Amino acid sequence: MPPFAAPVRDIRFVLEELLEHGSLSLPGFEEASPDLVEAVLEEAARLAGEVWAPVNASGDHQGCTRRDDGSVTLPDGFIEAYQAYAEGGWNGIGVSESLGGQGLPEVVASAVQEMLHGANMALGLCPMLTAGAIEALAHHGSEQQQAIYLPKLVEGTWTGTMNLTEPQAGSDLSKVRTRAVPEEDGSYRLFGQKIYITWGEHDAAENIIHLVLARTPDAPEGNKGISLFLVPKYLVNEPLVNADGSLGERNDVTCASIEHKLGIHGSPTCTLSFGEGEGAIGYRVGEEGRGLNHMFTMMNEARHKVGIQGIGVAERACQHAFAYALDRTQGRSPRSGRSDCPISDHLDVRRMLLSMRGRTDALRALALYCAAQLDLARHAADAADREAAQARVDVLIPVVKAFSTDQAVEIASLGIQVHGGMGFIEEAGAAQLLRDARIAPIYEGTNGIQALDLAGRKLQRDGGAALEGLIDDVEATAAALKETPELAALGESLAAGAADLRAAMTAVLEAGADAEQGADAVQAYATPFLNLTGHVLCAWQMGEAALKASAAIARGRDEAFYQAKCQSADYAIRQWLPVGRAQRAVIEAGMASLAAFDAAAQ
Repeated sequence: MPPFAAPVRDIRFVLEELLEHGSLSLPGFEEASPDLVEAVLEEAARLAGEVWAPVNASGDHQGCTRRDDGSVTLPDGFIEAYQAYAEGGWNGIGVSESLGGQGLPEVVASAVQEMLHGANMALGLCPMLTAGAIEALAHHGSEQQQAIYLPKLVEGTWTGTMNLTEPQAGSDLSKVRTRAVPEEDGSYRLFGQKIYITWGEHDAAENIIHLVLARTPDAPEGNKGISLFLVPKYLVNEPLVNADGSLGERNDVTCASIEHKLGIHGSPTCTLSFGEGEGAIGYRVGEEGRGLNHMFTMMNEARHKVGIQGIGVAERACQHAFAYALDRTQGRSPRSGRSDCPISDHLDVRRMLLSMRGRTDALRALALYCAAQLDLARHAADAADREAAQARVDVLIPVVKAFSTDQAVEIASLGIQVHGGMGFIEEAGAAQLLRDARIAPIYEGTNGIQALDLAGRKLQRDGGAALEGLIDDVEATAAALKETPELAALGESLAAGAADLRAAMTAVLEAGADAEQGADAVQAYATPFLNLTGHVLCAWQMGEAALKASAAIARGRDEAFYQAKCQSADYAIRQWLPVGRAQRAVIEAGMASLAAFDAAAQ
C-alpha cells in the first residue's frame, strides 16, 4: 500500500475558504488563530502519515488475539501508535479547556479525525468511542463522576466504550435485558452480555470505562425502563468518597470472545460478559429510566464521526487509486496515441478517478460544514443562533453518517476497479479499504435507521423547516453560479436538484401525515429521500467550492489546485447530482410494490 499523505491542503480549502474559519470568531475560541489551526493540521498530518498509517496494513493482516485469561493483544505497533496520539494531547483537541482539553473548535477536531481514520480506521475507532464517552459524561455525569473519570478520558490514559447491543437486542434497544441490581452504597451490580463492543478489551490504556445500558429490577418494559451505567474495567479506589484516581481491583467484566470480521481487523470487537461472578460494579449516569436519552448524546457524537471516518477511508482509496493509475502502463493513449501509456490516460479510468475525487471533496465539505454548525450550536452568543444551528445539525447528522458511509463503500469499490485484477489481490491494499469501509453503514445505527430519523423524526417534527432553510441556501448558491458565465450550467443543474429536493420533501411530509399509511410511507420513502438530500447538499457545497475556486483563479492564485476543484465541482453537480435526482422519481412512484412484496412467497 502506498504511503498516506493527509489531505491538509484540501482540508484548509474547506476551513479557510468555504467556511472562512467562522468557528474561530465564536466566544470561547479567542486563543485560536488561523496560524494555530494550520500548525495543528500539519502536526496531525505527520502523526497520521508517519505513525498511524505504517501499521494499518500490518494490523489488518495480524489482527487481534484473545488470550485464555480474557485479555486481548493488539497488532504490533498499535499500542505505540495510540500512546503517541495520547501523549501528544490529541484526545482532548476538541474538548473544552474546563474539562482539561485544548478547547479547539469541533470543525478542527473533525478535520484531524478524518486524517487519522484515513491513516488507520481500526485504530481510529478507539479514540472515537472515547470522545463519545466524554460527551455523555460531560452532559449527564454527576460532578463526582466527572471529577473522577473525565480527566483520564480526556488525556487518553483511559478509553471509553459504548455498550448497547445484545444478542436479542440489535437496533431495537427496548429488548435490552442486562440487569443492574442496586447496592446499599449507591452502586449497582450488573449482570448480562453485550456484543459487538468496539475496543471493549485491549492493552493500550490503563483502564477502560464502559457505558452500559441496563435495567434495574423494578424497571418497566420498553425504552423507559433503560438506564445508563458507568462500569470501569478496573475499579477506581474510593470511587464514591474522596477519590484519588488510583486503580483498584479488576471489575467483574470480561471479554468472552472477539469477533472474526470482514474488516477493521486491528480493532478488537468484543463480546463482553458482565457479572460472571458477584456482578460488575457500576454507577448510574444521569436519571433512572432515561438511559437511551443520555446515550444518544454519545450516539450523535459518534454518528457524525462515523461519517468523518467514511470520508477518511474514501480519501485513502483515492490516493491509492491515483498512485496506481499513474504508475500502471497499459494500452494506447487516447491523448497522445503512444502505447504503454499510464492507465490514467484512459477516459474510463479518468471517469472513475474523477468520480472518486469529486465525491470525496463533496462529502468532506458537507461533514465539516456540519461540524461548523455544531460549533455554532454550542458557542454562538445569541440563543436564537444556537437554536437555528442545532436544528441544522439535527438534519445534517443522519445525512453525514449515512450518505458519507454509503458513498465511501462505493468509492473504495471504485478504487478496486481502477486496479483491475490487482485490486482483488489482498497484497495490493485496495481490498482492505473496501473491507474496512463496509462496516460504517452498519454500526452506530444502520443507514436505514438514519434515513428513518431524517424522514420521520427530523422532518416531521418541524414540518421540514430546518431542511427548507438549507434548500433556500442551495438555491442562493445556484443563483450565484448562474450569475458567473463560466459556471452558469452548474447553477442550472444545482437549481434543478434543489427543486427536486423541495418537491420530495413535500411529498414525504404529505405521505407522513396520512392517518392510515403515514408510518409505512415514511419507511418506504426514507432511504431514497436521504439519498436525494445527500446528493443535493453535497452538490451545494461543491457549488460553493466552484465559486471560491473560480474567484481564486481570476486572482492568479495556485491555478492547478483551483482548476482541480472546479473539475470536481463540475463532476459533482453535472454528472453525480443527476444520479441522486432520480430518487425523486423513486419516491413519486409510490410504495405499492413494497407494500405488496412478500419475502416468504419468493
